[in-house]
Amino acid sequence: MKTEDFIKEIEKKLSSINISPKSENVGNVLRISDGIIHASGLSLAGFGEEVEFEDGTRGLVFNLDEDYVSIILLSTSTNIVEGTKVKSTGKILGVEVSDALIGRTVDPLLSALDGKQLKIKGKVYPLEKIAPGVIMRQPVNTPIKTGIKAIDSMIPIGRGQRELIIGDRNTGKTAIAIDTIINQKRKDLGLRRVICIYCAIGQKRGNIAKTITKLDEEGAMEYTIVVAASASDAPALQYLSPFTACSIAEYFMDRGEDVLIIFDDLSKHAWAYRQISLLLRRPAGREAYPGDIFYLHSRLLERAARLSSKNGGGSITALPIIETQAGDNSAYIPTNVISITDGQIYLETDLFNAGTRPAINAGLSVSRVGGSAQTKSMKQVAGPLRLELAQFRELAAFAQFGSDLDDQTQKRIERGKRIAEILKQPQYTPFSEAEEILNIYAATTGVLDELPIEKISTFEKKAYGYLKIKNKKLVEKIGTDDKLDEKTLSELTTELKDFAKTIK
Repeated sequence: MKTEDFIKEIEKKLSSINISPKSENVGNVLRISDGIIHASGLSLAGFGEEVEFEDGTRGLVFNLDEDYVSIILLSTSTNIVEGTKVKSTGKILGVEVSDALIGRTVDPLLSALDGKQLKIKGKVYPLEKIAPGVIMRQPVNTPIKTGIKAIDSMIPIGRGQRELIIGDRNTGKTAIAIDTIINQKRKDLGLRRVICIYCAIGQKRGNIAKTITKLDEEGAMEYTIVVAASASDAPALQYLSPFTACSIAEYFMDRGEDVLIIFDDLSKHAWAYRQISLLLRRPAGREAYPGDIFYLHSRLLERAARLSSKNGGGSITALPIIETQAGDNSAYIPTNVISITDGQIYLETDLFNAGTRPAINAGLSVSRVGGSAQTKSMKQVAGPLRLELAQFRELAAFAQFGSDLDDQTQKRIERGKRIAEILKQPQYTPFSEAEEILNIYAATTGVLDELPIEKISTFEKKAYGYLKIKNKKLVEKIGTDDKLDEKTLSELTTELKDFAKTIK
């Protein structure tokens, strides 16, 4: 047979063989165990690819083994049995995002959970995406106001930052996050709007519903999206929920907008990932977590950034929450996330039980962005605050021994008590920049030294209103980004002292 004839014969035989394209790569279910499907025949499937079963159930390829692939189910199904057909789609798992999501509550696959119809006609964003590089970013120097005096003065948060909220159960971690969302309604300092995303992971449905109701009552749902995967949802959905929230945030960031995203909480996210990993027979490491648990959270949180003007100037600010056990912030997951983030707000159980709310430990809390994310006036007024508070805590501990104290020390302790009192703040009552500066200045400069401690809250509630009526120009000066001159500070001291006398 001639070479040409031989080639033609081979081509004829090859043309008669039906080779399915990648999107039609079909396999069979081998076995099912706790939401994990092992399927053979999907030789062309890739890691992170979406697959579809005969009944329309979706799955995600999570392990590529020698003879089979392991798939995690994205919804519960009773129709999948051994031998059920499964086909690869050739698509990386992603979500379609648009402005229609604002004000809505959705699950990690963007199905509506609020009982209303949801039509999304937008752009598909992959759940997993490489974080922006250093060249694409710009420095973090614009504040994101929480409305909480202790945070805005001592632990400021900037747009594009990752600030961890850490503490034991029931110490007010979620309360800080919700107050920050509520405060974005206020257009302080002429800053542009912030889209807020609240991602609930592994919480009770009742608690999620309460949070949504409160946000709705405060009018915060007008600019907020809730992504919820409750404790009763599959571990796969709990695992995917923060990635979905991050993809939604990236849609708005790419348009040049600012986004605040709350991960509540990443401890439960780590539990869900550990559960999936152990079912997939991945090697268990410390505390049975898989070896890549650090990488899981780092690739999620690194996506928070402030893009340069050339790249649109948008930002994602991440506030992850971590729950500690008995105040142990040196445990495995807490230390992992602490090392990924740009600072932490540490909430202490003893302070909470003593009536200090928010129960922020100023000694262990830190913001690595610091004064760069503060206005000049706030930086000027809040400068001595942390030092005064630290000295007060030390002297108060010393004074417990009943030693005779000199007048200077006694004065420091009395002032410290008033500073600690002024930093207390009820939940759902965020303060404006001017109110925060006014109260902190009054406490640190000795205006409140003669005022009884029980009258401090009255002063705090009424001083701003009094000043707004009596000296409106002064209030306007305080509420700007400019540094306060000596004349303004002197005028402010006089006005505050006069008002303190009327309260006393």
